[in-house]
Amino acid sequence: MRIVIVGAGFGGIGAGIELQRAGFHDIAILEAGPGIGGTWLFNTYPGAACDVPSPLYSYSFAKRDDWQHLCAQGPEILAYLQGVARDHGVDRLVHCDTRVSSADWDDASAQWTVTAQDGRTWCADALIVATGQLSTPRHPDLAGLDSFTGRVFHSARWDHSYELTGKRIAVVGSGASAVQFVPPVAQQAAHLTVFQRTPNWFLPRRNTPYPRIIRDGVQRIPGVQNVRRGFLFEYSETLTMAIRHPDNLGKAVAARSTAFMRWQLRHAAPELRATLTPDYTFGCKRVLFSSHYLPTFLRPNVALVTEDVAAVEPAGVRTADGALHEADCLIWATGFASNDFMFPMAITGRGGLSLREAWKDGAHAHLGMTVPDFPSMFVLYGPNTNTSGGSIIWYLEQQVRYVRQALELVRARGAAAIEVRREVEARSDRAMQSKFANTAWTGGCDSWYLDRGRNVANWPGYMAQYRKAVRRLNAEEFELVAAP
Repeated sequence: MRIVIVGAGFGGIGAGIELQRAGFHDIAILEAGPGIGGTWLFNTYPGAACDVPSPLYSYSFAKRDDWQHLCAQGPEILAYLQGVARDHGVDRLVHCDTRVSSADWDDASAQWTVTAQDGRTWCADALIVATGQLSTPRHPDLAGLDSFTGRVFHSARWDHSYELTGKRIAVVGSGASAVQFVPPVAQQAAHLTVFQRTPNWFLPRRNTPYPRIIRDGVQRIPGVQNVRRGFLFEYSETLTMAIRHPDNLGKAVAARSTAFMRWQLRHAAPELRATLTPDYTFGCKRVLFSSHYLPTFLRPNVALVTEDVAAVEPAGVRTADGALHEADCLIWATGFASNDFMFPMAITGRGGLSLREAWKDGAHAHLGMTVPDFPSMFVLYGPNTNTSGGSIIWYLEQQVRYVRQALELVRARGAAAIEVRREVEARSDRAMQSKFANTAWTGGCDSWYLDRGRNVANWPGYMAQYRKAVRRLNAEEFELVAAP
């Protein structure tokens, strides 16, 4: 069986390892970037780190006991993933600098043709799309952008050749990436202006390096790391519980967040405190972890602007109130085209049906992985598999095991491909969407989780529930495509 995996991040590498173990060896991993790493290869901005504790934000089969921080920094995560790929021999399967432009299913031959932008093609019996939800930077379309005379770049494509010291920096956006890089940039810039659309809920995180006594204890006492991973799993589930129950536990966690934020801003002017305080339900948008971001706005060289950005001019940013905010450098902290998933890659299934057409009313997939009319196509970190409190690597491990079971079934039955039944996918999607009712996700905010009012990003339940749902593939939910 020939298998093509698109993406060499945690999902693609995890899939390659799982399938190799199961005896699948004709595997090609196509990676648009210059190396293995996915998100952690491209996001190299100052302060880049994970906000999930490392014992949980790692593969269960490749635990480490020498993490330097509770939440590892970007370079350490990248080195970990590349090391795991090398140790399991899947680094040799990766074709770097290979951006896939299209994948087309052929009914007659019952196989996929995957085409790269440079014209190379791969024929595959199974297609695994592991591009994730947070891979394509989103750039706002603003009038006058081309006229700006300074430097412009996105936080996910940081320009390290540009010296920030002594410059006037404008940051558009105040989400998860900005929260990490704004504090160190503020220490370098002559003046920093942050343009905020919506304030965030915060919980504390200093993330200082582990003291030696902690590192020694983890490394020398057997089983400590396993216990920590189990504890962090259950602790993460409590954040999901708070989001699922906003009227009781959610209010308690929101009160803790409010107290923390008030303490951080205790020396701020009342107007600034009000501007940085959210008025939507806790958990409606992504909850952020930082003990450094809010105090940054107490610095004399930092300004917070909440007026809408109207245009870009040669000297800076013009807001809707007519004010011009002069800048030498403009940094987009505007996140990712999360609801596009693998797009702009063009994927065509049965009868020439495009995935864009199939998802015209919002992305959907059975258990976040399989779509009717797209045989033996599997999406990792696909629709409704984002986590609000846990580790996406944990979810990816459950998914690649499910995919492996599906392909083992194809192999055992001598079939060409496997396809989820249309009524099964529709029924599971309805059941899943119904679980968002009365949760914080429907708390009235405009988050990147939503596409035309429909939550296409998050799993509405707990990690344990997802594991139960995907632990064993139900063959009755699928149809096998006969070999031609």
